Amino acid sequence: MQQAFAQSESEKPKVEDEEAAEVEQLHEATTLSPVIISSSRTNSDIKSSPQKVTVITREQIEQQLAISTDSSKALANLLPSYTPAREKLTGSGETFRGRTPLFMIDGVPQSNPLRPTGRSAHTIDLSMVDRIEVIHGANAIHGLGATGGIINYITKRPEPGTFNQHLNVQTTTPTSQIDNETENYKLGYGFNGGTEKFDYLMSATVEDQGLYLDANGDPVGVDNTQGDLMDSRSYDVLTKGTYWIDDDQSIGVEFNYFLSEGKMNYVSVMGDRDAGIPTTSAKGTPLGEAPRNQVFTTSLDYENSDFLGMDLKIQAYHQDFEGRFGVTKSSTFVDPTLSPDGTDQSQADSTKLGSKVTLIKDGLFNDHLKVTTGFDVLSDTTDQKLIMTNRDWVPETTYYNYAPFVQGQLKVTDKLSFHSGVRYEVAELDVPTFQTVASANGVTVDGGNPSFKETLYNFGITYSPVETVSLFANYSEGFGMPDVGRVLRGINTTGQDVDTFLNLEPIVTDNREIGVRYDDSVWDGEISVYESNAELGSRLRRQGDDFFVERQKTRIRGLEASVGYWVNTDNKVGLSYAYSQGKYDSDENGSLDSNLDGLNVSPNRLIASWNSIWTEKFSTFFQVQHNFSKKFDNADMDFDGYTIADLSAVYRLPAGRVSMSVENLFNEDYITYYSQSALANDERYFKGRGRTLTVGYSIDF
Repeated sequence: MQQAFAQSESEKPKVEDEEAAEVEQLHEATTLSPVIISSSRTNSDIKSSPQKVTVITREQIEQQLAISTDSSKALANLLPSYTPAREKLTGSGETFRGRTPLFMIDGVPQSNPLRPTGRSAHTIDLSMVDRIEVIHGANAIHGLGATGGIINYITKRPEPGTFNQHLNVQTTTPTSQIDNETENYKLGYGFNGGTEKFDYLMSATVEDQGLYLDANGDPVGVDNTQGDLMDSRSYDVLTKGTYWIDDDQSIGVEFNYFLSEGKMNYVSVMGDRDAGIPTTSAKGTPLGEAPRNQVFTTSLDYENSDFLGMDLKIQAYHQDFEGRFGVTKSSTFVDPTLSPDGTDQSQADSTKLGSKVTLIKDGLFNDHLKVTTGFDVLSDTTDQKLIMTNRDWVPETTYYNYAPFVQGQLKVTDKLSFHSGVRYEVAELDVPTFQTVASANGVTVDGGNPSFKETLYNFGITYSPVETVSLFANYSEGFGMPDVGRVLRGINTTGQDVDTFLNLEPIVTDNREIGVRYDDSVWDGEISVYESNAELGSRLRRQGDDFFVERQKTRIRGLEASVGYWVNTDNKVGLSYAYSQGKYDSDENGSLDSNLDGLNVSPNRLIASWNSIWTEKFSTFFQVQHNFSKKFDNADMDFDGYTIADLSAVYRLPAGRVSMSVENLFNEDYITYYSQSALANDERYFKGRGRTLTVGYSIDF
């Protein structure tokens, strides 16, 4: 989708040459601009949306990549309602508004709802991404999984010209120790272009990450089981092409391959939580195969902007996901014959095949009504094996789903609009008869085909009393499944029948929100308050060496606020804040009597930023995130809070540009949010990364 910037010509600096154009681009990127949100499926823009929407621009992505290549960190730095990053390959416990977001790549779902592995945030290199569209709060726009919202990675498109190339190199090192063990390297290359009828793009990256050090110069603990970003190597290849049948019709194909795999050079050295001693790393070779994410995403898209006077979009997609975990000793894996000491490693595999059809008719009733309708189909087959002993931990389970929907926008006046829609979900699980592992008593569970039908509604209103102000309110419902894999593998009593097992009932989450937006080209801001409820929610609870799903009533209340101010045409400062409180019904008596812990809800967060353009050649970016301390029902899980500051600078050369960034500028010494408040054990009592220096060079030619 093309961006249309709101600034008038008189407000924009004159573009004399390519250097000035880059300055102007940075200015526009940090201005709240009306952007068509493709993720909404209704061709709406931010101002007319009845719920909070954030668009993370290409320039913002590049600012974050210059500091860290961790996609979870980028999201946490730009979205205060996103949990502070774990700094690992797994993002389990990273929530959005306290619930699970649906990750997508150009509309193709990346989340694995039947057996969430916490790996959904790491299925593409952000270097491939042009912008990130974020819809806050539960919704059913794309069906299953968006109980916390939608995070849609929109990949790059070909640039004007017959053949364009891009090259970038980057290296990162801790400031406390510079050697081969601790250095990170990244290389990216791509080309794109087009003819009158055909556009094409190919981009590839390779990254090699070394040992991370904390603020004291000690090794950060490696997560040999869940997977880690440090001591890893990753690859990403994106290819896409579009053929223009005529001015209104196009057909495109896209393929993305992503692999992140541990190099297996370090083993974890257990810490002592009670004594305040963090987990560290030592040289050594872990057992088994390396933890990794391997993801193939393919899509075929057809669009006709004048199909009988309507806009028709059809997408067919396929995704293969493999999430391998490392070897661990666990009581869950104990089998007297196959694994007496409980040593094993698991691997989750998921295959998705689906399609989306969207039809938009605008201009009805003298341009007062827009109607969007469509039909979605999804098949998701998932299993999880213990690969050292060739055991089924989660049986091969298939989720079938189809869903028709209709969405309407009624523009009563130029200032007042109503939004309403309904989506009808029909879903079925196909679970074979299976036997649980020995630690779950090896019981036989009768398979079945439990089915669900849910009608999901949304209502919204927007009102703009003046050009600079937009008020909005909405009610929307989201649809998800509990972690079916955890539920099935946790069955340990005889006589269970999948068809009647309550814990497989779907999660229906409703989101209520009210807010206001403001933008006068000097000041911009937004504030919204929300409440998210699930009568039969899904909460993770740790028991022994494993996590189990608790189906309990949950409620999350929160506030999100942001403000930006152009000090002058070259300097903009911003401030954003998120507050949230999560409760659940621990004794299932209908009252919300307990607080959700850090595995299920994020801390209150404040993020400040300063963009500055000093000359046409030189610009800087400074950001600070403060994670406020938070108390939980279990005092051992209380969060102490911490503050991280980052600084980056870019200088344009006669050919290309060089960047230099410092992450954790003041070398904050901290234990990560997850290690403090989501998991109370010695094995994963991890410190965060200390101060690092990143230098990069990129050129377009």
